[in-house]
Amino acid sequence: MLYTNLKHIESADKLAQIISEHENVVVICGRMDPMCVPVYRIAEELEGEYSQVKFFDMEFDNPESQVIRALPEVRSFMGIPFTIYYKNGQVVKATTGIQNKAQIIRVLDNEYSEAIAPSPALPQNREGSFDSATSGNVSLKNISSELAV
Repeated sequence: MLYTNLKHIESADKLAQIISEHENVVVICGRMDPMCVPVYRIAEELEGEYSQVKFFDMEFDNPESQVIRALPEVRSFMGIPFTIYYKNGQVVKATTGIQNKAQIIRVLDNEYSEAIAPSPALPQNREGSFDSATSGNVSLKNISSELAV
């Protein structure tokens, strides 16, 4: 039994049901060990921020998790947890081992966020990001970056 606050998957049939009923699903298949626990905790934190994604855990040593361990996407994985990202019932991404919050957010944003075109009202800075604070006005940030060149 995994002692997380994520919803638990205990059978291959339940996993199949979950990925058929929900568009975006993340399953973290691991143990209660130092490589897995941080990933579970990050997923618990992100559940509220990514309401369009359903987060689950599955115990790696459960024979039913063979359905995860047999995926072609994890064939070369050497460490746990296996984190599987499903969209519309299909694996779109799989990662292995400990991941930090920024890495997980990057995958969630790449796989589950709709592409949003930047607003033309927001000017771009030299790094290509948008500076909403300027909105066409000169700011100290822009002046100091211009002087640094």
